[in-house]
Amino acid sequence: MTGLDALTAHGRGAAVVQPHITAGRAAFSTVDRFAVQRHRVHRAALLPEAGTLLDELAGSVQRACGQAELDVRTAARDVLLLAVHSDEPTPQGPLSRALSARCGLPAVTRLYTTACVAGSTAVADAAALIASGRADRVVVAAGYLVEPIQYALFDAGRALARDGEVRPFSADRRGALLGDGVAAVVLEAAESAAARGVQALAVLAGWGRAGDAHHVVRPRPDGAGLARAIECALRRGGIGADQVGYVNANANGAVLGDSAEVEALRLVFGKGVGKVPVSSTKGVHGHALEGSALLELVVTVEALRSGRLPVQAGLRAPDPQCPLDLVRDLPRESAIRYALSLNSAFGGANTALLVGAA
Repeated sequence: MTGLDALTAHGRGAAVVQPHITAGRAAFSTVDRFAVQRHRVHRAALLPEAGTLLDELAGSVQRACGQAELDVRTAARDVLLLAVHSDEPTPQGPLSRALSARCGLPAVTRLYTTACVAGSTAVADAAALIASGRADRVVVAAGYLVEPIQYALFDAGRALARDGEVRPFSADRRGALLGDGVAAVVLEAAESAAARGVQALAVLAGWGRAGDAHHVVRPRPDGAGLARAIECALRRGGIGADQVGYVNANANGAVLGDSAEVEALRLVFGKGVGKVPVSSTKGVHGHALEGSALLELVVTVEALRSGRLPVQAGLRAPDPQCPLDLVRDLPRESAIRYALSLNSAFGGANTALLVGAA
C-alpha cells in the first residue's frame, strides 16, 4: 500500500482523522442532515457540510493517489474498484463513470455493494489481481454518507442503539449507530513501487473470506465463519496467530454480533485470546456500511505505522463473556509487526485483512 486516505465525521484526510480515532473521541451528535423526529434514534456521526458522495469519493481518491505519487496520465493499466451503497446495477453506472472521469483514472472495473464487507472484498480482489500479475496497481475506493433511507431501515429494524451510544464489547451494549465514512487505498506490486521510487506505507500480507450460511441477518453464534476467514489470512501471510499484535475488530455494539466475534477470536487465538490487543473503532466513527471495511483498513495501517493502538471507545462495563485485551482509557504504545482488520456483514459474509509493517 503506497497511498491511503480516510474521511469521517472528524474531517477529511487520514492525518486529520487518525488522532481522534486513536484517542477514542466519539463523533456522534443529533442528526440534522434530514428529519429524524419520527424515528426511535436520532444520533449518527456526520461530517459537517459534507459534499455529495461523488465529491467525497473523488477527493479521497485524489489524496490517496497524491500520496502514492501517481501520475494519472500514465495510469492506463491501473484498475479502479469501487465499494458503495448504490443502486447502480453495473460498474458502468453514472457514479462510477463520474468518479473515473473526475479522478483521471480508467473506468471502474468492479462495483461492490455487499454491505459491510464491500470494501474489504474489493481489497482482497485487488490483492489477487496484483499477485496473479493481472494488474500492477489497483486503486480501491469505498464510501457511505448517512442518508434517510438506510437510516430509516436500520431504525425500523431496531439495529440502532436506542440510548444513542455505541459500546462495542460492553456488557450494556444496545446496538450500532451509523456514520459517514469514505476511504481510498492504492495497492501495487512491490516491484512497481520500487521502480517508481515510492516507499510502501504497509504491506497487505494476507486476506481471507468465508461465509456462515447461517441466517439472513444473525451471525453464526460460534464465530466459525469469521474464524475461517482469519485463519485463511494468516496462512496466506505465512504467520501464526501469536505474531498478530493488534486486531481492529468489526464489533459495532450489536449484542449477537459482538459475541460471535469474541467466539471467532477464541477459535483463532485459543488460550492466547486475552493477550492480543483489540479495539473496534466503530465506537468512534460509527458504522459506514459499504465504507466501513476500507476505512477501518486505513485506521489499522495508521495504527501499525504509528505504533499507537486505538482506544476502545464507549466501553463502560466489559462483558464478562468477553475475555479480550481491550485497549482501554488511553492509546497503547506498541511496536507491532502485524495487525488484523476484521469485518462481517448481513448474510453471513466475513473478511479478514492481515496488514504487515513495510
